[in-house]
Amino acid sequence: MSNLDNNKKKQSFFLSRWFKRAFFGPQKELSFMEEEALQSPLRTVVDNFLSKRLSVFGLIVFVLVFLFVMLGPIFVPIDLSYQDNTQLNVAPGYNMMKVPNELKGKIKTIAPGKTFGMGLDENGKVYLWGYTRITDVIDLGRIPEEVSQAKIVDIALGYDHAVAMDEAGQFYVWGNTRLGQDRLPNDMTNALRKGEDLNIVQIEASNQFTAAVSQEGKLYLWGNANLNDIKIKKKYQENIAKVATNINTYLVLTKDGEAAYAGFQSNVYSKVPEGLDSGVIDIAATANTNAALKEDGTLVIWGNVSKGEDKVPAHNGKIISIQGGRYHYTALTDQQELLSWGSNTFKESSVPEFSNGTTIKEIYTGYYQNYAVTHKGEVITWGLKGYALGTDHLGRDILTRIISGGRVTMTVGAVAVIISVLIGVIMGGLSGYFGGWIDMVIMRIAEVVGGLPFLPFALILSAIIGTRITVEQRMYLIMVVLGILTWPGLARLVRAQILAQREMEYVTAAKALGVREGSIVFKHIIPNVISVILVSATLSFATSMLTESSLSYLGFGIPLPTPTWGNMLTGANNSVVIQQFWWRWVFPALIFSICTICINLIGDGLRDAIDPKSNER
Repeated sequence: MSNLDNNKKKQSFFLSRWFKRAFFGPQKELSFMEEEALQSPLRTVVDNFLSKRLSVFGLIVFVLVFLFVMLGPIFVPIDLSYQDNTQLNVAPGYNMMKVPNELKGKIKTIAPGKTFGMGLDENGKVYLWGYTRITDVIDLGRIPEEVSQAKIVDIALGYDHAVAMDEAGQFYVWGNTRLGQDRLPNDMTNALRKGEDLNIVQIEASNQFTAAVSQEGKLYLWGNANLNDIKIKKKYQENIAKVATNINTYLVLTKDGEAAYAGFQSNVYSKVPEGLDSGVIDIAATANTNAALKEDGTLVIWGNVSKGEDKVPAHNGKIISIQGGRYHYTALTDQQELLSWGSNTFKESSVPEFSNGTTIKEIYTGYYQNYAVTHKGEVITWGLKGYALGTDHLGRDILTRIISGGRVTMTVGAVAVIISVLIGVIMGGLSGYFGGWIDMVIMRIAEVVGGLPFLPFALILSAIIGTRITVEQRMYLIMVVLGILTWPGLARLVRAQILAQREMEYVTAAKALGVREGSIVFKHIIPNVISVILVSATLSFATSMLTESSLSYLGFGIPLPTPTWGNMLTGANNSVVIQQFWWRWVFPALIFSICTICINLIGDGLRDAIDPKSNER
């Protein structure tokens, strides 16, 4: 025997002993004679299986995947109604708040975006980070050459466009400009053409529109006027100190300290609460709310506060500055305390701890990101850093859906196999033991059921039922149909085994003792062929999972938004998805492939372990 064979045997021995200790606890060491005398068939099967390293590896990986999808939803719950149009088709990665090292220590301002951020240093250089892709041809990360060469003094980020202004008052807009995001108002264009200085002191960008405030108190608005209320009431012009934008409108702070809605639409934002006509020192806005900060540090928040935007946490001192994200607010108090409240889906309201004595210079908030810059130039960040496996076409986290989808897919496969095994064992046991007309009837039924084409049958059944049943009822239906239509193979296997077992001496002895025939079949014969049943059930589990996923992929299985590994792959039949959004199909397909391969490895290992001749091959 070669040294290589000896090494393989030693590795298998130690691996086998490690598994026994891990799963069965410490065991008494036996002598060779005791080991041989006490060796049971089950232990022989276990030893043979553990000697198959590939099958053991498959078992370990499958157990890990099983625990991952079964326990994962406890820690990562899924909201089936969730979708977010700001997070569509985001690639995997955690770089949304990864501020470049070159910018740290010399930050002039930061403009947070939906999945990206933009920074401006003290020398007028612009930096962009995060997932900056807007469409297959538009990428905000491609900063125009003229912006790189100019000395920029202010920046802003909108939903899908970026704005920068240089020291000469010239504006630069890039990204999505198809809806007028780059078409400045006529009075701005005329003034710039004449060489006049607009004295812009603030730029704010939002959902396909931009706002700019001049030192003289004039407000300029441009962009998609069809979607957004970007007209200005004349009584506020030349008296505006600050502007805050929400999803489709804007709020202004006048030089007189009034928080006012300067647009013309009537909505939840336009109904400014009483008492805000004076004494306001700062304003902010989220997607659906507005906020006004008064001189005494009190906050007034109005609009659609369904995300908890009005629940200001208890704090020390008074608030001196406030910023708004998509569904949350962040504020700074005069005691250097940072506050965040509202939605916390991505931990955007969970302020990290920082060392005592740290002095916050400025805060910047947008969408789901927060940045706090200290006087030392350090940057404290919290909120959405990215997604491990990216998002889909509705902005849903792929990882969360893989976990919940795996739970559904495995549950359907397992229950279908249980139903199939119960029917197959009963029918095969009765057919093999009793024979005669019982065998004839059962086998003819098995041939009829086995002759039914499953996929066409399931598609026809799904089309007939349509939407008349709930998602849960459809899931139960798939389990039952899978179980009922897949038992004939196991029944024939059990019948063949019992035809051989019923001639054994222990069956004759049981009959002589008067044991009932039903007990002989199910208490004596079936336990002796349980290993064969186990192998068949293991392999059928993978087949049932594949079948369920095939139905879901074709649109006739469990419907969206309930995830399964099959319906997550539905979008993969689109060439655009395959080429540009690879993460939407690669990760579901990968974990599904790993799972089914591991199940087949386990089944092959069990089959070889049960076969006493396998060690000779």
